[in-house]
Amino acid sequence: MNRINSLFKEQKKDILSIYFCAGFPTLDSTTDIIRTLAGRGVQMLEIGIPFSDPMADGPVIQHAATQALRNGMTLRTLFKQLEGIRREISIPLILMGYLNPIMQYGFERFFQDCQTHGIDGVIIPDLPFHEYMETYRPVAQRHDVKIIMLITPETSEERIRQIDDNTDGFIYMVSSAATTGEQNDFDARKQAYFSRIEKMHLKNPCLVGFGISNRQTYEAAAAHSAGCIVGSKFITLLEEAKGNAEIAANNLLNALKE
Repeated sequence: MNRINSLFKEQKKDILSIYFCAGFPTLDSTTDIIRTLAGRGVQMLEIGIPFSDPMADGPVIQHAATQALRNGMTLRTLFKQLEGIRREISIPLILMGYLNPIMQYGFERFFQDCQTHGIDGVIIPDLPFHEYMETYRPVAQRHDVKIIMLITPETSEERIRQIDDNTDGFIYMVSSAATTGEQNDFDARKQAYFSRIEKMHLKNPCLVGFGISNRQTYEAAAAHSAGCIVGSKFITLLEEAKGNAEIAANNLLNALKE
């Protein structure tokens, strides 16, 4: 069974997934961050593939991606760094990146390398749903890699049902139509959105991402979902800790509890 499916079968609530950008803050920091976060009990990790035009990302992740590209991070380099990681790490690993670098790499080769290196799923924010259905889904299924689709407050119920019927893993519930970035709290409208999706009783579990940075935002999102995805906050803490993943992880986990 795919590790994503196994995780959600074993744990229904309070799943924490953390996003970081491969190649940031240094080219060789990727595997250290993976080991550190897995060792601290984080249940799933999203490894960002840096791209020069990350349209869904706010300034923090844009900055990390720019620095990672300057450091020399590429998909080829990332897969090389991930060689043997499955001898040490058992939690689900997801790659998150934009369509352009994947197309340049070759999508059949991309999914094949994902399978070879123990990647359980991919998130491609700019992948149109019809292209997923026609082209990417069969290739991903052949390699047992889950393609995770995103929904926002503006996504229609019909499209949400289509996504739910045609994916198998989890649904990434974006907290707003804005870009990524920290928020101090979620207003009543966003909480109503979380509640509305919960009441749809989808077959796929949902994780909430974009804006999770403290106890208030974590609890508001986790109350109506299987858990949360944290990205910008961890990257900020990682930079403040001068690349020390242990310090950044400790500070993040404390921030989500205080």
